[in-house]
Amino acid sequence: MSGDWLGSIVSINCGDTLGMYQGRVSAVDQLSQTISLTQPFHNGVKCLVPEVTFRAGDIVELKILELPVDSRRQTNNQFPENTTGMTTDYINGTAKQRPVETSNAQNIPHRSETRSNDSVGTSPQPCSKSYVDKQSEGLNQPKNFRRRHNSWSSSCRYSNQATPKKSGPKNGQLKARDDECFGDDLEEIPDTDFDFEGNLALFDKAAVFEEIDTHERKGGGGTGGGSKSRGTPSDRAPTYRHDENILESEPIVYRRIIVPQPGGKEYCTDSGLVVPSISYSLHKKLLSVAEKHGLSVEKRLEMAGICASQMALTLLGGPNRLNPKNVHQRPTVAFLCGPHIKGAQGISCGRHLANHDVDIILFLPNFVKMLEPVTNELNLFCQTEGKQVSNVKDLPDCPVDLVINCLDCHENAFLRDQPWYRAAVDWANQNRAPVLSIDPPVTDQEQGIRAKWSLELGLPLALGEQAGRVYLCDIGIPQKVFREVGISYHSPFGCKFVIPLHSMLE
Repeated sequence: MSGDWLGSIVSINCGDTLGMYQGRVSAVDQLSQTISLTQPFHNGVKCLVPEVTFRAGDIVELKILELPVDSRRQTNNQFPENTTGMTTDYINGTAKQRPVETSNAQNIPHRSETRSNDSVGTSPQPCSKSYVDKQSEGLNQPKNFRRRHNSWSSSCRYSNQATPKKSGPKNGQLKARDDECFGDDLEEIPDTDFDFEGNLALFDKAAVFEEIDTHERKGGGGTGGGSKSRGTPSDRAPTYRHDENILESEPIVYRRIIVPQPGGKEYCTDSGLVVPSISYSLHKKLLSVAEKHGLSVEKRLEMAGICASQMALTLLGGPNRLNPKNVHQRPTVAFLCGPHIKGAQGISCGRHLANHDVDIILFLPNFVKMLEPVTNELNLFCQTEGKQVSNVKDLPDCPVDLVINCLDCHENAFLRDQPWYRAAVDWANQNRAPVLSIDPPVTDQEQGIRAKWSLELGLPLALGEQAGRVYLCDIGIPQKVFREVGISYHSPFGCKFVIPLHSMLE
């Protein structure tokens, strides 16, 4: 009887420790209770040894996957359809026989019968299918056959990735469909790539749209056909972007500021609004009328200091430079101030920057008598952690992050002849730091310190190229004050207090 099972393909379950083995039976010894498999597979992977022998005590379950040809014929002759055969289970070393239903059609699943078995919900073990595929393909497939890497049999190598079994006709239908899509029954896989460009050239987009338009004009579309016609561009409803206003409004007026005495130069904002320059005499008159209506010098200094400090914080890097996690890179700003209102504006800006954790070095020469606004701003600055120096030699030798120039004055031009002024200009030019000038005067000759940015107050003056890029800040002058001095004014600031100005070609 033991010789009848030689050549059978079996699956042996040796428990969790040894795992699953599949192979062809080469020897059965009833005395020593052993069975040998040739060309064995362990958990779906081919073993390195040509033959493996098992004892009955190591076998938990034994399944016969395929009988030899002679034994299959004898079995078909011995057992009629829908009769009961026997299968052997080795449990704890003891051989037991149990009945199993057999039939001529479904007793032993063949490779050609896999699809029919899957459709009724019965499928062989994945590892056994992999072994049968390897045995049959080794004999039947040509040499240039290439296996698909995503096939069902190649996934059986990984025995740990077990898929939970489901029963029912629905699962069987899905399994059959998966085998049709991912099965390894292809005889040949084409090696040539799909020609996307050639296939796309076969589609004539213009001809298709022309055919659709022709169909709509002949009655397929429009009111009669019930579908929406494409129409001509003039007949289509206008489309709008997400940032466009869909409501009709009045035409935009870009020249909203008209001055009685043009300063000789015009600027424009990022929105295209025209901002004309004014002369220094008109600018002085505007500030005088504003002071008469309550906009005192102290308020103007405070607004100028806040706007200048906000611009300086942006130039220093903004939130990327000034944050609690970057305390080791605190920026350093040097202020060059004179004993006048322009210098007081710089002192006010330095006080606000010091409150924002910026290292401030304020240069102000010693004078016996200074203006009251300058003295008041200096007293407030001394309450901060900023440093004040009166000698240019006390300024840092290494480059600073920013230099704010408030040395110049509109009226006291004689200050340029002072030794402290020339020393401060030389230090700024040698420091190689970018310079921001606050409310610089209009001069015919080159300034001693060439600025990269200049900040104007209220309305700009006609500055030259030495002023760099011009910015404008709002110091809070009411609209009726502009009207009183003869200026038709509409605010160009929008949602900001500091805006850039671009020089317009004359």
